[in-house]
Amino acid sequence: MGAVVSLDGLLDQQRVWKGRPQALPQGLQPTGHAALDAALPGGGWPAGALTELLLAAEGCGELQLLWPSLARLTQAGERVVLITPPFIPYPPAWQAAGVDLQWLAVVQAGPSEVLWAAEQCLRSGSCGAVLCWPHKADDRALRRLQVAAESGQTLAFACRPQQAALNPSPAALRIAVDALPAQWRVLKCRGGLAPATPIACPGRG
Repeated sequence: MGAVVSLDGLLDQQRVWKGRPQALPQGLQPTGHAALDAALPGGGWPAGALTELLLAAEGCGELQLLWPSLARLTQAGERVVLITPPFIPYPPAWQAAGVDLQWLAVVQAGPSEVLWAAEQCLRSGSCGAVLCWPHKADDRALRRLQVAAESGQTLAFACRPQQAALNPSPAALRIAVDALPAQWRVLKCRGGLAPATPIACPGRG
């Protein structure tokens, strides 16, 4: 895990970074899970957009879903920022997943600052992906994240309780992460119909 840093310090660092390498065709953001990529209209995460991960419980599998993408981004020299994760990241697990820890940053923010911090990181355009775990997020707050992700052309992930599925959302993609059975359900996807069949989590189904 990288050192815990302030948001201002993180953004200050961005001013001296060089342009990011383009390892994939522009706009292509595969999830790293073949079955999920095949089910999504764009063949992966919607680029420069907000994805909501609706969790049965905190830590029920959101990292296993995201690790292939985060590994790809950090190995290409792109910054991944975690905004107030519910558990302290365990470095050996992240390294085993292929994540280059020198490109991983953690920002600790208060409950009322999580969404603001995520928005600032997204708008900076200097991150490959921003993950946040907001305690509360209404439609207006999520719309701001969606606009910020588009502005910065950054992958945005908001991890929220599954009860939030009852409310409308401006997110381009919504995926429910179930624990029992361990599976992913695509609830909404931009550019096509959500698949009706759940996708078993690799190695956990």
